[in-house]
Amino acid sequence: MTTVQEIRQQIRSGEWTAPTAGLAKGHTQANLAILKKEDAFDFLLFCQRNQKACPVLDVTEVGKAVPALIAPQADIRTDLPKYRVYKNGVFVEECTDITALWEDDMVGFLIGCSFTFETPLLEAGIPIRHIEENCNVPMYKTTIACQPAGKFSGPTVVSMRPMTPSDAIRATQITTRFPGVHGAPVHIGDPAAIGITNIMKPDFGDSVTIKEGEIPVFWACGVTPQAVAMASKPSLMITHAPGCMFIADQKDEQLSVL
Repeated sequence: MTTVQEIRQQIRSGEWTAPTAGLAKGHTQANLAILKKEDAFDFLLFCQRNQKACPVLDVTEVGKAVPALIAPQADIRTDLPKYRVYKNGVFVEECTDITALWEDDMVGFLIGCSFTFETPLLEAGIPIRHIEENCNVPMYKTTIACQPAGKFSGPTVVSMRPMTPSDAIRATQITTRFPGVHGAPVHIGDPAAIGITNIMKPDFGDSVTIKEGEIPVFWACGVTPQAVAMASKPSLMITHAPGCMFIADQKDEQLSVL
């Protein structure tokens, strides 16, 4: 059985550069946002005001790349499959290692990811379409505005999983137990009601099959900071590439409130 440490080593060595959905079942997965110290307080306040989209699991010490609370042997510069770099709100590159970009005034934020609650959904017999189709979860910018904080503002991004109505009810019950990884859905049903004009054309990730009799179920998503970076234009923000998460030592059940 592959351990979470072995999986992170495969990621660090470049053996795994794909999305992490379905990896290290039972372990917490996290989104990443790295900012300069000068922007860190405003971003922490933004997360506090928008906990549905940005539930903070850990914050690194200034200049330190170790998420001491959730994976004290890990390194956020190397242990994610892919990163995205934004300068002044513009996406400039995607890479698999950010060691060369790291500076001693950087702060890393590890933000809860909905991949974490997929194991309890699967254990309840609820299919997860992007895992079935071996692709990334579809994610969309919405008209749900985040609560501004300092220089940060922008739209909420959501992830979508198609389900039967009965599975959607059960999924809501299950994910409500996990507020640290987005909790219950923010919307079920008509995509247009939250500003999504074409459900088959996600802003991030891949489109998935929506079968007859299924409805789309939307959760707040930790890609929200990337949409906020584009809207708010901090001098520098480094994030995970959509779907390419940090995998923690922390277990799912440690985040369950019931």
